[in-house]
Amino acid sequence: MKLTVVGCSGSFPSAESACSSYLIEADGFRLLLDMGNGALGELQRHCGLYDLDAIFLSHLHADHCIDMLAYFVARYYRYDGGRCAPIPVHGPEGTEQRLTTAYADTPSASSMSEVFDFHTVKPGTFEIGPFTVHTELLRHPVESYGIRIEHGGRSFTYSGDTGVTAALDELAREADLFLCEAAFTYGKEDIPDLHLNGREAGETAARARARKLILTHIPPWTDPQVNLRDARAVYDGPVELTAPGMTYEI
Repeated sequence: MKLTVVGCSGSFPSAESACSSYLIEADGFRLLLDMGNGALGELQRHCGLYDLDAIFLSHLHADHCIDMLAYFVARYYRYDGGRCAPIPVHGPEGTEQRLTTAYADTPSASSMSEVFDFHTVKPGTFEIGPFTVHTELLRHPVESYGIRIEHGGRSFTYSGDTGVTAALDELAREADLFLCEAAFTYGKEDIPDLHLNGREAGETAARARARKLILTHIPPWTDPQVNLRDARAVYDGPVELTAPGMTYEI
């Protein structure tokens, strides 16, 4: 498996990065995890506009899904005059309604299902292309899922947005790569069931015995070096900050 970071800023795009979006590839299949603010433009640096095979949306906050509206336009009004086959979109209950409502002032919004084949995510195990995926409901103000992806004997876990929860520990259990949000700063923000800080991300990786921790979803107001330091203080494995365009072989 190959992971490419399309965007990794939390809450809103920074001067350096779009919001959350991550491309997973294996056997010629391209799965995009989330499509936050600014992600569609950045995605085209790494993948053709019509070359995605499936999309997974962890939850329906704008910094994880809002560029789906732009992608709808790109697929519905394809510039070469053709019509894209519907692409599978796996998201929480109400994904189609949320995206359609956001585009309700556009006559074609009722045709969103012509380009997106919506599937409702629930906790469980299923297949997306060559990947075996396991999803768990995590802790966030809206329905939010973490995902574990397995292929060829290797494993990758993406936290989405969450507070501390044993469900994330299980998703990350001995994962070869654990991509974990670290939006808050230890000792500064203390809001249960919203986001993790660097220390909590490190503690989660340690409990799960994940083999490598990558910190992501750090908003512009959070010092990433502080979160990196805090994660390293509690997790003995390799840990690093990610950035747009970084790639990882899993």
